[in-house]
Amino acid sequence: METIIIKTAQLLLSLSILVVLHELGHFMFARLFKTRVEKFYLFFDPWFSLFKIKKGETEYGIGWLPLGGYVKISGMIDESMDKEAMKLPPQPHEFRSKPAWQRLLIMLGGVTMNFIFAILIYIGIMFAWGETFLPASNVKYGIAVDSIGQEIGFMNGDFIISLDNKPIESFTAIVPTIVLDHVKTVQVQRNGQLTDVEISDSDIALLLKSKVVMIPRTPFDIKAGKVEKGLPAEMAGLRKGDIFKTVDGQTFEFYDQFTSYLAAKKGQTIDLEILRDGQSIIKNINVSEEGKIGFYVSYNNPDIFEYKTVKYGFFESFPAGIKKGVQTTGDYLKQFRLFFKKEAKAYESLGGFATIGNIFPGTWDWHSFWNMTAFISIILAIMNLLPIPALDGGHVMFLMGEMITGRKPGEKFLEYSQIAGMILLLALVLYANANDIIKIINGTF
Repeated sequence: METIIIKTAQLLLSLSILVVLHELGHFMFARLFKTRVEKFYLFFDPWFSLFKIKKGETEYGIGWLPLGGYVKISGMIDESMDKEAMKLPPQPHEFRSKPAWQRLLIMLGGVTMNFIFAILIYIGIMFAWGETFLPASNVKYGIAVDSIGQEIGFMNGDFIISLDNKPIESFTAIVPTIVLDHVKTVQVQRNGQLTDVEISDSDIALLLKSKVVMIPRTPFDIKAGKVEKGLPAEMAGLRKGDIFKTVDGQTFEFYDQFTSYLAAKKGQTIDLEILRDGQSIIKNINVSEEGKIGFYVSYNNPDIFEYKTVKYGFFESFPAGIKKGVQTTGDYLKQFRLFFKKEAKAYESLGGFATIGNIFPGTWDWHSFWNMTAFISIILAIMNLLPIPALDGGHVMFLMGEMITGRKPGEKFLEYSQIAGMILLLALVLYANANDIIKIINGTF
């Protein structure tokens, strides 16, 4: 429960910051061009608001429905659908009275702010923490893969050498690179020989569905970390810090061999030999139908792998942060492209608020928080640029058309387009959150 509260708090704080900054981008350009802003709200306020205050021409407030936020700009057909105001003659301070190029900049202000803010966060991260990663060459025991990884063609103990014959530096970048760059072959060293693992479109679909396809292989030099309450390990008396020695009299060289053994013992019992306070103890433990006993693994040697950290000075952090922001934007655009590839079935992995919240860690960590916030800021910017009426991109699409043709769309057309766009967005939100619910029910979340 505590983990859920922490993740939810991080999600709300992150979205609140990003929504306010996005709307501030619209607000600043509107005020720059002397366009009246009637409302500036964090979250939506149908029927009532949690807080509001009037300063000058603008009402600032906090709504009760945490689905975003908005600025209500005079003389603009937006989600407020204020038809009565649009029936009156245009006023000099209204959006509809401004030149097309000014209206375009007002509409681009939000996404511009999101992109700039993401870059600034990455610059700050590079300066404060640098970049830490596990070099692929330091994964000294090879990889351990789940059933999906095995179905694709990988095997436990494989060493990843290159992707499409191009070396890769970071281990955690292997799977994203395979998916986003549509890698055709992965070169692995298997039993001392170089082998190609071919990657098909159906394999990409499998990778998108799986949480963890491959991890660094680790020795069976483990001990119990947190023991989960009410599960077989706790009921058998396993404690945090117990060192694992043998299972049913067998020992294992690698941890994945132990998990495979448990999977083969579903619904049965095992005799687990542990070392506690220097004494050997045998625990008879039931194995669940999922092939688990209910503990978090910890290692007797926590420094199994040698990580690499790149530090940046103040001035060095600027190009490094910009590069990170540009790369993240490019990667997300590649990921977005997968939604239009039928074979990849990326639409099945589309998630809603639960998916977004789940990317935050279960403990409060500012490094992870700002990394996730920068990433979500880029997502919001790209999504808002989609040419869908009711999104900034829809307004931009109509304004670009007006600037090219010299003809302004009719207000009725804009009104109906806004309604259609809102219906489409609502359908997408419902679909994404329904995916989350289905995953939770199926136990695959």
